[in-house]
Amino acid sequence: MNGRRGPARLCSHLHAQALHYLLFAYRGGQALRRRPTPGGPHWPAFGLAGEEIALTVDDGPHPRWTPPLLDLLDRHGVRATFFLIGDRVRERPDLARQVQAAGHLIGNHSMSHPQPFAALTRHELRTQIEHTQREIEDAVGVTPRLFRAPGGNWSPTVLRTTAALGLTPVDWTVNPSDWRSPGVPRIVRTLSRTRPGQIVLCHDGGGDRSQTIAALAEVLPRLTARGLRFVTVADQR
Repeated sequence: MNGRRGPARLCSHLHAQALHYLLFAYRGGQALRRRPTPGGPHWPAFGLAGEEIALTVDDGPHPRWTPPLLDLLDRHGVRATFFLIGDRVRERPDLARQVQAAGHLIGNHSMSHPQPFAALTRHELRTQIEHTQREIEDAVGVTPRLFRAPGGNWSPTVLRTTAALGLTPVDWTVNPSDWRSPGVPRIVRTLSRTRPGQIVLCHDGGGDRSQTIAALAEVLPRLTARGLRFVTVADQR
């Protein structure tokens, strides 16, 4: 790292962290709105245009957690949007094919999930996204149309890069922080508050996801009993 590169990297990192906290506050406001912002090519979708809800699943595929999650979703007739990590697709393309074969939508979640994502250079951002596109295409024969930034760490450069590659940016409204493993009751409480038009964030990779699966086993029938219908994010495009 040369003398100029070091300070530039530090500034990018600090800027990305500031954006992270601003977006955290913005998501809080979205969760309180009657209708979250659907978004578009130059702004992430925080919600859906219709009355349905969308379950999104990040950080897979994972050999321990993806198969039981797929079984659970199948039992309840739920279609979800899986944002896959390129490195994990390369390791287990068979799992990506299982997700596809089960009728779920696949999106791009970067190649290696670097954080803070917005601190990467334009070239690094493009490489992360393009390589993941190729891994998913090779595994399932379908080109993703959706992108979710790792950690939801958006910036003008991330959004411009996403748009230049023909992808729609997708964020979320409901976040149970299941990646922290806060306990099944807490995940259940947060997910149970899901309202029409909201996008729900869960995970099937990046750690022990037994709490996520146990919580969803409780919540999915509750939400469908309320008359909420699950759709993939693309169903609203």
